Amino acid sequence: MRLKYLVWIMVPVLACASDAAGGGTTDIVPRTVNFLIFASILYYLVAGAAKNFYFGRKDAIAHRLDSIQMKLKESNSKKESALQKIEEAKANARALVETAKKEAVLLGEKIAAEAEQEIENLEKALHDKVSIEERRMQRTAVNEVLDELFKEGSIAIDHNEMVKIINKKVA
Repeated sequence: MRLKYLVWIMVPVLACASDAAGGGTTDIVPRTVNFLIFASILYYLVAGAAKNFYFGRKDAIAHRLDSIQMKLKESNSKKESALQKIEEAKANARALVETAKKEAVLLGEKIAAEAEQEIENLEKALHDKVSIEERRMQRTAVNEVLDELFKEGSIAIDHNEMVKIINKKVA
């Protein structure tokens, strides 16, 4: 590489030496040589820094692109995870609704059975009260009849007859 720069430096020297011998009046050759020397020196001084800047910039852009792609993949995975959680939540909600419906049916059946049992108990209690009340009314009627008979003394009944009458009334 250094040999290339050495050649570029020697070319203007040789060009100037041939120009001095010929004595030409145009200055295009020395200006061209000077430009080439300037361009080579500028390339020698700036090329390394320009390459480093370019490759550094390229690496920085590639790094940022990789980082953005990683973030994109992470966000996509989070999105998929969130969608999966939503689907699970929907399935859980459906299962809860079904369970609630079944529980409501069972609870309704249980309440209906309890109501039927309560109605039966109330009917039984009513029948018991009616029979108790009928017996009480019979006793009251028998007591009233007997009291009237004994108070008036109009009917003379012996003890055995009275027991038979009472048994007929009570039975």
